[in-house]
Amino acid sequence: MASPNIYTDVNFKTQPVSSGTISDSSSAPPKKTTIHKSSPGFPMLLLASLIFFLLMAILSSVALIILFQMYSDLLEEKNTMKQLNHTKLDCMKDHVSMEVWNCCPKNWKPFSSQCYFISTDAASWSESQEKCSSMGAHLMVIHSQEEQDFITKILNSNAAYYIGLSDPGHQQWRWVDQTPYNENSTFWHPGDPNSDNEQCVIINHPYSSWGWNDVPCSGKQKSVCQMKKIYL
Repeated sequence: MASPNIYTDVNFKTQPVSSGTISDSSSAPPKKTTIHKSSPGFPMLLLASLIFFLLMAILSSVALIILFQMYSDLLEEKNTMKQLNHTKLDCMKDHVSMEVWNCCPKNWKPFSSQCYFISTDAASWSESQEKCSSMGAHLMVIHSQEEQDFITKILNSNAAYYIGLSDPGHQQWRWVDQTPYNENSTFWHPGDPNSDNEQCVIINHPYSSWGWNDVPCSGKQKSVCQMKKIYL
């Protein structure tokens, strides 16, 4: 069946009238129906605007994240300086850039990227760790022969010092800074560790050399604190 034709332009004509009948002096002009078409550029403009505002929202979010991180870093730095109780700093030029100063609190010993403080006050392991934490530090962590040799050269061979190694149970040794415990890089005295009831570690010199010894955590010992250098 053929489709009917649709006309949008229709002419209207007046029909002849019989005599005696008065017709309109003029017939109404034919009307045209107009099909309105939307501008093809409008959807593209709307899409471009949406993309622009989306990009602006993303950039704003990224900027806020960066500012928040910078603010957090500033707060952390201020907290660190506050924990140091405004201790005077000993600083020297960084050997690499020669533009940055690396500093340790006064009376702390520098080694590599760390600072070390030898506490001569006897306390338990947890008390010693709390004391280090109050200065923005933690009990010493030893991962290499160089660190071991550095610290033992400045310790009193007649004393014992807590380090940041402890055992929560079944000799699962852990460092206080959460770095992995490497059995291939330890310095135990021969025969140590030797007791499940001795869950903290001291470094001492009871025989011919320095080494580690597991001891009860409640014992009163001296300690060594460690913190990262401060860069200015």
